[in-house]
Amino acid sequence: MHSVSVHAENLTKRFGETLALDNISFDVGKGELFGFIGPDGAGKTTLFRILTTLLLTDTGSCTVEGFDVVKNYKNIRNICGYMPGKFSLYQDLTVEENLNFFATIFGTTIRENYDLIKDIYQQIEPFKTRKAGKLSGGMKQKLALSCALIHKPDVLFLDEPTTGVDAVSRLEFWEMLKRLKSVGITILVSTPYMDEASLCDRVALMQDGRIMSISTPREVTGNYPLNLLSVKAGDIYNLLGELRDYPGVYSVYAFGQSAHVAFRDGDIDKGNLSEFLIKKNHTSVEITAIKANIEDCFMELMNVPSPAPL
Repeated sequence: MHSVSVHAENLTKRFGETLALDNISFDVGKGELFGFIGPDGAGKTTLFRILTTLLLTDTGSCTVEGFDVVKNYKNIRNICGYMPGKFSLYQDLTVEENLNFFATIFGTTIRENYDLIKDIYQQIEPFKTRKAGKLSGGMKQKLALSCALIHKPDVLFLDEPTTGVDAVSRLEFWEMLKRLKSVGITILVSTPYMDEASLCDRVALMQDGRIMSISTPREVTGNYPLNLLSVKAGDIYNLLGELRDYPGVYSVYAFGQSAHVAFRDGDIDKGNLSEFLIKKNHTSVEITAIKANIEDCFMELMNVPSPAPL
């Protein structure tokens, strides 16, 4: 790994009886695009608030570019950009006014760092006199990213930046992140979308305040220990429960309009399985051997038992 940009060691955080972070440790290399992947409640936002000096940890320590998040919080705020999950810019100010405001806070100007935000800001510049509260989700996203970048940060923290935006805007956003990474900015991004994990250099899979795995996306899927089938049938409602009872099956869960069926040992005979399902009055049965994706790996790490049908 390159030299370390963000270091966290044994971070723990409680809110009353709720354990938000459970003794987590990790390093992020300089210039790395590092993803924290997990559902709501996994602890991603709490972690980002600690790393950006907005929240104190109960135990443990962390540094950003060598600065301690408690002792050197002012230094960290000067070298970091932070885009929280909820749109938090001034909705009554225009696009241009918001950007000027954030540039002024950091003692710079739009002109000085325009090259860094140009590819992003040019897409919303035609609407620079529109109030931020009147922008679409994708345009709000671009404005928030521009404001987080206007002081040319060394490290960029993006907390679920693509939640609530359309698929095209999500794709555009990740293309922008790749361009930012190419100029040496370290990027930490959190997301509940498993498909975005493959766009990161490395990912930490999180659940219930714990980091279950840290690896490259290829290593995560390559280390999946089970055999996997995709099964489709006309009656998805009953399919999950009946597959769960099939001999040799380890887990079953819904994945779109199909069921992913994992099993440990040997090969499940697809012909026998198809016959079994037809006898259960399923029609249009399709069974395909597949490779695991990030979500399959996440479910296996959680050791989730086969869910019963709703």
